[in-house]
Amino acid sequence: MTYIEVESEEDLIGLLISHKTLRTYAFQNLDFYKVLKFVNHQKFEDCIFLGCGIPKRMINDNLSENCMIFPQLNVPYNSFPNKLYTPKTLFAGYQMGKPESYEQTPDKIIFNHYIETGKEADDIKETLARRLHDHSITDALYGYLAQFDERKVVAIMGGHSLPRGDQNYIKIAKISKKLTEMGYLMVSGGGPGAMEATHLGAWLSGKSDKDLQIAVDILAEAPVYDAPLWLHKAFEVLALYPKSDYESLGIPTWLYGHEPPTVFATHIAKYFANSVREDGLLAIAKGGVIFSPGSAGTIQEIFQEATQNHYLVYGFASPMIFFDTAYWTTDRPVYTFISELAASGKYQNMILSTYDSIDDVVAEVQQFAQVLV
Repeated sequence: MTYIEVESEEDLIGLLISHKTLRTYAFQNLDFYKVLKFVNHQKFEDCIFLGCGIPKRMINDNLSENCMIFPQLNVPYNSFPNKLYTPKTLFAGYQMGKPESYEQTPDKIIFNHYIETGKEADDIKETLARRLHDHSITDALYGYLAQFDERKVVAIMGGHSLPRGDQNYIKIAKISKKLTEMGYLMVSGGGPGAMEATHLGAWLSGKSDKDLQIAVDILAEAPVYDAPLWLHKAFEVLALYPKSDYESLGIPTWLYGHEPPTVFATHIAKYFANSVREDGLLAIAKGGVIFSPGSAGTIQEIFQEATQNHYLVYGFASPMIFFDTAYWTTDRPVYTFISELAASGKYQNMILSTYDSIDDVVAEVQQFAQVLV
């Protein structure tokens, strides 16, 4: 049985006007008090209500016994979000030039609550609220991704400590910019460093490389995420370039909530469970994953992606592109190790390459998309 999801007030009103009986619908985060004038003698049968406001008379008169109601829980976040976050929603209340104002934003309030109740909370209400939240975010994520060709979703992984202004930061931004302009949806872990560079490049797509350099120069005045004006400089760039015709997707986690999410991602799927977030991020990047220099977290993601490709978990293998040959063959010789395993047959379905050139990385992504057509 498939439930039809209803997530907007407009769609809800349309249903109430046109149906006498509503069967197997899932209503998410909707306020029925606002549309009560449209609720007359309709019957709701085998419907699911997730975090909805429902008048008592409607429960008594309109809902059948096999309807399921999941109420909002008393936590400082919505357990049933019906859409992805944006910088506007996560950073509501932030004031430029006042770093302390970040403490009053929803992102930081949720993180503080997350720490206070424990990363592995013992309270059943809290753990249930988090699981329901992450389930709803995944639902919203796949609803968002439905508009894109799965072969045109590409992720860039890399270190959170990569300073703004570093040559690799600029190169990652340029790779993302080029691919975005070619119709790819760029995805990252949604945090600082290489992740931010991914979304900066996407945000400035359609603009000149000179504009990109101007933005990087502003950002480099607060090079790392714990610099006092790190967020201020990002919003300063947004004030200079307030509109983008392109989208990108960040997928951060409150597990690393001490690292604020990037403001340059137009859509943000933020999770409590890092394991769900990491596996899901790699799962959707069917157009390929670009691994820029990073430490333990990036290396973990490399082996997660290799496992997904080896077992063809999602139907086919996608390219694993290692950016910065010296880093991945000498400093952290992961590319060498995986290549040897693939050559010996211990890893199968590997599509491996290593490049130092922006154009070579872009060409590799393009070539794979064309092979699958």
